Amino acid sequence: QVQLVESGGGLVQPGGSLRLSCAASGSIFVINAMAWYRQVLGKQRELVAAITRDGRTNYADFVKGRFTISRDNAENTAYLQMNSLKPEDTAVYYCNAELRIRSWSANSAYWGQGTQVTVSS
Repeated sequence: QVQLVESGGGLVQPGGSLRLSCAASGSIFVINAMAWYRQVLGKQRELVAAITRDGRTNYADFVKGRFTISRDNAENTAYLQMNSLKPEDTAVYYCNAELRIRSWSANSAYWGQGTQVTVSS
């Protein structure tokens, strides 16, 4: 069984910073890509940032220059450093991991439970 647990969300003023963490645990052979998505009530979940196992990153245009994704392969953990936060960044942020639970198994996608980020004065 695989679990992804996010932490680090909360309330922050516009212009402030937060750092989200996503720790994966359980029966894991290897984690390939990890990513952060966000969702506002009534809207589709959207990709924020993604990172491959070897560190290649991809960002949505609306966070480029403000957010940084990173990961620690030894700890099966991903991070999202969010700077210069805006009210429109308010959403539930979800961690996603594409991983294999055995050397012979196919990639499967797993999701965390989400963490609320609220940007407001």
